[in-house]
Amino acid sequence: MKIRLTSLFVDNQDKAAQFYTEKLGFNVKMNMEMGEFKFITLVSGEEPDGPELLLEPNSSEEASTYQRGIYAKGIPAMALMADDVFAEYERLNALGVKFKSEPNNNGFVIEVVLDDTCGNWIQLYQPLAQ
Repeated sequence: MKIRLTSLFVDNQDKAAQFYTEKLGFNVKMNMEMGEFKFITLVSGEEPDGPELLLEPNSSEEASTYQRGIYAKGIPAMALMADDVFAEYERLNALGVKFKSEPNNNGFVIEVVLDDTCGNWIQLYQPLAQ
């Protein structure tokens, strides 16, 4: 088995697509109208044939409750790996991205958590050699 598509609940699909492309460097792979919502998938600019991230509307009560709940608890909705978390933190900070704190080295990874402006905390992490 392989992960090819995974979903992330967002409160505004177009705003999320703009944030993930303009700030994080993802590319839109698919953007298809589906009635009231869209089917928007993104791929990493570093891995264009890699797994796709579906920007899923949090249009149901269950999705909205889940998203608000984990955000309120400070739990990241997903984690993205970076080659250099400190460099990404500086780059994104200069672009106005809001972070919970500065990068932290916990001995296993260097990590930092950012706000995607669409209802999610997103962790950036850099594995450390063990």
